[in-house]
Amino acid sequence: MSQSPEFKLEFDPAHGRAVEVAPGVLRVTANNPGPFTFHGTNSYVAGSDNLVVIDPGPPDTAHLETLLQAINGRPVSHILVTHTHVDHSPLSRRLAELTGAPILAEGLHRPARELHLGEINPLDASADTDFVPDRVLVDGERIEAGNMVFEAMFTPGHTANHMAFALEGTGIVFSGDHVMAWATSIVAPPDGSMVQYMASLEKMLARTDSMYLPGHGGPVVKPTEFVRALRAHRRMRETAILSRIRSGDRYIGDIVKVIYRDTDPRLHGAAALSVLAHLEDLLQSGRVTTDGPAALDAEYTPV
Repeated sequence: MSQSPEFKLEFDPAHGRAVEVAPGVLRVTANNPGPFTFHGTNSYVAGSDNLVVIDPGPPDTAHLETLLQAINGRPVSHILVTHTHVDHSPLSRRLAELTGAPILAEGLHRPARELHLGEINPLDASADTDFVPDRVLVDGERIEAGNMVFEAMFTPGHTANHMAFALEGTGIVFSGDHVMAWATSIVAPPDGSMVQYMASLEKMLARTDSMYLPGHGGPVVKPTEFVRALRAHRRMRETAILSRIRSGDRYIGDIVKVIYRDTDPRLHGAAALSVLAHLEDLLQSGRVTTDGPAALDAEYTPV
């Protein structure tokens, strides 16, 4: 198998209608395409007589109407939220008001670490800081919803409060933005942590699931193989960053120009944050050094 994951860019978002992606699971994709959302954010409606909605999505009236059409008047027992980015969680409160279902999530939005003195969080605009769950979940907690049982899996890295949800007895995991078939997840400090992200990949590899239904794009159909390749890809990226520093590059901008030269320039800002996430890991493990904390404008040298 390739050392890099085989990303799948073929995807029909079917905006405005629900698509069955597994027995008893409908996908509704919001019409919010972009460089970070692909063709839009996926919401899922699971169940038959009693429903669970995963990631209601952005505050978009048309998307809410499509979700309500998919629900089709059936009772909704729970609303599960994988994480608190503005394309995933804001619609949860409106949906809760309409259905009476409680909102369950790991907790409030928060950074993965404290901000350094003078540091500005570049991803503030993407955070749903108004989000408050009705019930806070812990790792391993089981959510009983009619004849369905979901297991909450704490998978921080993309955000500090990211959770995936396994639908017991099906092999299906709603993986949010932790693992997606179309691209690697953005891990951007201080909201995200590469150390936590890699540990969360290991947690997923300890399982034997058969399919991931992610927050963007199509299903991951061979998740164990895919996550192994994703892990290898991240390790290779780390090696490339360390190699550039040992070759004389001292700043993140110079590193991005080389190792992300084939990446859409609109994503270079996110790429710089990803490099920063790797550098935080390299600093923690003592393989690079800098004068002070890791930062986008810091100078890095090899150890």
